[in-house]
Amino acid sequence: MIDFALVGCGRIAKRHAELLGTGQIKGARLAAVCDVRADRARAFGERFGVRHYDSIDALLGANGIDAVSILTPSGMHADHAVQVARSRRHVIVEKPMALTLADADRMIAACDASAVRLFVVKQNRFNVPVVHARAALDGGRFGKLVLGTVRVRWCRDQAYYDHDDWRGTWAQDGGVLANQASHHVDMLSWFMGDVESVHARGITALVDIEAEDTAVATLKFRNGALGIIEATGSARPKDMEGSLSILGSGGAVEIAGFAVNKIRTWQFVEPRPTDADVMEKYSVNPPNVYGFGHQAYYEHVVDCLAQGATALVDGHHGKQSLELVMALYESIASGREVTLPLRVERCPLGRAA
Repeated sequence: MIDFALVGCGRIAKRHAELLGTGQIKGARLAAVCDVRADRARAFGERFGVRHYDSIDALLGANGIDAVSILTPSGMHADHAVQVARSRRHVIVEKPMALTLADADRMIAACDASAVRLFVVKQNRFNVPVVHARAALDGGRFGKLVLGTVRVRWCRDQAYYDHDDWRGTWAQDGGVLANQASHHVDMLSWFMGDVESVHARGITALVDIEAEDTAVATLKFRNGALGIIEATGSARPKDMEGSLSILGSGGAVEIAGFAVNKIRTWQFVEPRPTDADVMEKYSVNPPNVYGFGHQAYYEHVVDCLAQGATALVDGHHGKQSLELVMALYESIASGREVTLPLRVERCPLGRAA
């Protein structure tokens, strides 16, 4: 049994606590929670019957904790991950893993030095439709990749940003690209391959924040394919979709729904009998999977820790995803096409405004 602790009891913590604290993850259980707001920590602790702390130092000084999920504001991830690693606990960190490449390197180095594992939460990779699309990609069914697109059309109003003063700030959060769309940006490069260059534009359209709430970008991949990112928190009055489309010479797949959880198109030049099963049985995430891929994600983490399996998204993969987000911001800030590997000059992410 692997005992997990949560650092940060904000919005995203509910998904993690429900899974770990109610026996939904075989081989794992919730042991403790922590938040600088003592009332939040107490509420979570009492709800799930676990210890609660109002400082990470107190949490890490306690016994009976094997791994720690870091669910604090993005700008705090690096410092908290380093602390956890130095206490010789495994680290699970929500997206994005950090807001600067230097911080990502610190996290990787600290975990390596303490011989603990570092996992970055990219739960959408475990969505059932995504798993089958990835299997089709690995099986060569798409042929020559031509175009990949992601769309995030969600609603994040002023009340959302006013709920916590770190939201929408460059120092602690970033905008729609770093927060809401970061999973989708990661998904695009995971399917399409290494990125050669990006050209992006961003605006702050409907809310009063430092960062952008709406952005578009074009990408060129090293394999010659192109990509498009459309991301906004300005859909009104409610969320619309979070989707991924992959087009190649051998076929096309579009996964839509709220969070890449429902197959809208599944068509290949050379059909297979199993295609009907994909559409009939696997086109939508099972309704009992709380928070879409989070359950499968934690099962994967437990498998890695208990059986030594290779992590699908470790610190190095998390850093690659962060570098792409930062390249998008570099392009917005400079107004020019930006090549990768990234040379940071004007990217505001992780800096005080």
